[in-house]
Amino acid sequence: MRRWDPLLQLAMPVLLVVLTAVLASGFASPADSVKFRNVLIEISVVVGLYVFVGNSGVLSFGQISFVAVGAFSAGVMTVPSDVKPNVLTTLFPFIKNHSIGNVTSLLLAAGVGMIYALIVGIPLMRLSGLAAGIATFAVLGITYNILKYWDRIGPGATTLTLIPATTDYVQATAGAVGVIIAAFLYQRSRWGRLLRATREDPAAAQAAGIDIHRQRLWAFVLSGGLCGFAGGLLVHLLESINVDQVYLDLTFLTLAMLVVGGSQSLLGAVVGGLTVGLVNILLSDLEHKWHVGGASILPGGSSLVGVAIVMLAVLLVRPSGITGGREFDAGWISRLFARGPSTAERVPPAA
Repeated sequence: MRRWDPLLQLAMPVLLVVLTAVLASGFASPADSVKFRNVLIEISVVVGLYVFVGNSGVLSFGQISFVAVGAFSAGVMTVPSDVKPNVLTTLFPFIKNHSIGNVTSLLLAAGVGMIYALIVGIPLMRLSGLAAGIATFAVLGITYNILKYWDRIGPGATTLTLIPATTDYVQATAGAVGVIIAAFLYQRSRWGRLLRATREDPAAAQAAGIDIHRQRLWAFVLSGGLCGFAGGLLVHLLESINVDQVYLDLTFLTLAMLVVGGSQSLLGAVVGGLTVGLVNILLSDLEHKWHVGGASILPGGSSLVGVAIVMLAVLLVRPSGITGGREFDAGWISRLFARGPSTAERVPPAA
């Protein structure tokens, strides 16, 4: 059965995403429908995070930077060109006078994410441990301030509006599945195996001739492209966006998803995204939609507290995450259907 392992490792994350989309499209209310599509996009972001963080073992707070540049690139370039000069008057002329379609904008978001990741990754990927985490957090802060105050490339501190709403269930699901397939192909590739070798024992990997900086950089660039693509999906779901929506809250939420599911497996990224996303939707509904005696069941902000509690509980019970950092394979099926020993087999023979 081991020959089916690669197929099972890909099929299970894809099945979870598709099943979630089908059930949500059939049973979720119109208000919750947007939240479920947002969960599918968050899964794309978490899988993008996994490509770098999970395979390299280097913690990064900066991947949401690529979500942000992807979202604003796709958003600005899809605002209709006949109204853009009137509402975004400070843009560079080329950006102001041109618009592109939905699919092209998603490709642009992925490309901008990859280029930006390459630029910042060349110096950053030489760092490890705490230094790498602080440096990527600095990149997030730099990106936030550029997008907020440089109105030649975007709306600046104001909200970007008039973005076409194209991310329905089909696009959100297809996007998440596409990101999962890209992550799976990378982790099965020679480059993915080399990077995981540097994660397990950097000194031994370097002694074996593996260029740690180069392998981390390739993964960082691919992660940037996938996160940028997810940003394009996000902006076409929300129809309007400001820079605060792709900053600290999304950073810590997606990191929590990765840790809860299991940071060292693709299945863990998807399971964590679904688990935390569904908890977030439930608690958000308890805050805003369910009332007793005119008062909401939970006070405002309870959803964030609930996510933190779930994360803490999982880490206390299972520090390696829900999946334990393992992929779904034939071994899971064998253990599920394995017949336990009979009573006679369990009783030791008499002396």
